Amino acid sequence: MSPNNQRMFTCVARAAVGSAFFCAIVAVHAQVIEPARIVAPRVIPVAAPAGLRTVTPAIIAPSTRPIAAPPNTSAPNGTPQIACSAPVELTRFDRPLLQTARRLARGEPLTIVAIGSSSTAGAGASSPDASYPSRLAIELKSRLPTAEITVLNRGVNGEETENMMARFASGVYPEHPQLVLWQVGTNSVLRDRPLAPHSAELQEGIDELKATGADVALIDPQYSPKVLAKPETTDMVDQIALIAKEKNVDLFHRFAQMRNWHEAQHLAFDVFVSPDGLHMNDWGYACWAKLLAGAIAEAATRPVASAAAHAQPTH
Repeated sequence: MSPNNQRMFTCVARAAVGSAFFCAIVAVHAQVIEPARIVAPRVIPVAAPAGLRTVTPAIIAPSTRPIAAPPNTSAPNGTPQIACSAPVELTRFDRPLLQTARRLARGEPLTIVAIGSSSTAGAGASSPDASYPSRLAIELKSRLPTAEITVLNRGVNGEETENMMARFASGVYPEHPQLVLWQVGTNSVLRDRPLAPHSAELQEGIDELKATGADVALIDPQYSPKVLAKPETTDMVDQIALIAKEKNVDLFHRFAQMRNWHEAQHLAFDVFVSPDGLHMNDWGYACWAKLLAGAIAEAATRPVASAAAHAQPTH
């Protein structure tokens, strides 16, 4: 190799080495200053062990209308849970239930007959289980858990007082009840019947029921738009209250109780009245039954009733 060629080869080799060194420096420099990339870890779903429940997180939606719901006040079939209450004076019987108290004191089965028209039968309720007698049986069981209590529904749609009296012999007397709940007055008002004949019929019917030895409690009409539209409604409510006092039987003030829901508690009619504007709905029947059960349980366990229960023989 000539001296010139040797020098040229040496020069090229040195240039190659220098270029490689330069590239290596650049690569190292780039590796140092390049921002780090964050790679998300791969998530592999893991099956829950056998026997363990998979928990779904709760989703809480904002409420547009706060509704109070104390325990045991919900009505059946998903109706709104609204607090069921009424003033004590509207949900307490004036007189003790002596026959009922005697039965309970002796640990014997208690039979209650609910006789009346459509609001006893359960018109407006979503099912027979949502009628007031059905709900009453449940409520009484919760208050008197050791007692054996049967509540019989003897309501018939459209009946008036005289029609119900005609059914005493077939629907009430054979059951030998200790308590009869008699819901009256609504259909007479709706049909514009005169009040004087109704008064005579009601008094006669009470005498017949009392003659069996059973406790008797009257239930007056419902406070609903179609009933309120009748001019004789208030007079009918007053008549029933006066006769209950004269005949020394209890009265459950359904009319005043429902008026309290609407006027004092500011509940809209559709909370407790069915779309027909006449009958109660599931919530209305459930609340009525709850308050009535409280009245029955209190009147049957009142000290004077308890004393009488142990002092007199059962019927």
